[in-house]
Amino acid sequence: MSDILKIHDLRREFKVGSQIVKALKGVSFSVESGEFLTIMGSSGSGKSTMLNILGCLDKATSGDYFLDGVNVRSLDKDALAQLRNRKIGFVFQAYNLLPRTSALENVELPLMYQSGVGHRERRERAMHALELVKLADRFDHTPNQLSGGQQQRVAIARALVNEPVMILADEATGNLDTRTSYEIMSLMQELNQEKGKTIVFVTHEPDIASFSSRTVMLRDGLLQRDTRNTDIKSAKEALAALPVTDDY
Repeated sequence: MSDILKIHDLRREFKVGSQIVKALKGVSFSVESGEFLTIMGSSGSGKSTMLNILGCLDKATSGDYFLDGVNVRSLDKDALAQLRNRKIGFVFQAYNLLPRTSALENVELPLMYQSGVGHRERRERAMHALELVKLADRFDHTPNQLSGGQQQRVAIARALVNEPVMILADEATGNLDTRTSYEIMSLMQELNQEKGKTIVFVTHEPDIASFSSRTVMLRDGLLQRDTRNTDIKSAKEALAALPVTDDY
């Protein structure tokens, strides 16, 4: 299998006043096509900096980052934005949906920035993405008419609509209760195992990491551990095992 993502000796330094803060101190790893990787680390570990670099929202001070064969460090701002829009599907903790816009229109949004994609194709692709996350029947609902879990599904559909090479999720279950978190992870596992989607998922929750095939642990800007998960938990089974309460 080929590497979708490859970073080598990645370093990121920030100047804060007269001090130099070293957020990443030479991190190297790669992610194969079709892998489900979680990145873990406590506050100050460098995982937010890593996420911003992987998402082409920030550039490393030194080191190389290849995304789908392209060396990201060599790109200017416009080329970075284009790569980000075509190759990466983002899923955020706070959903980042437009409030007065339907689910369908929210999912269509990334296609607005692609020349050559007409209204009809945009609509068809957005509906297909909503079907993948099992929300096609709510296509005309605005975010305030949807639960937190449903809003995150819309956000995942929006991440899928461009058919990116990688889904990059930032604490995507952070605002959700356990049951809804497991529903989202069940969907992520399905997208990974059945659709072959490459997923890089940043989390601080060990139970969420147990649903992935591999975990990279960062600490103080360094790669502390890179572990293959030999016993991948099923989010569907974990969901089924949760006790039923009156809250749902």
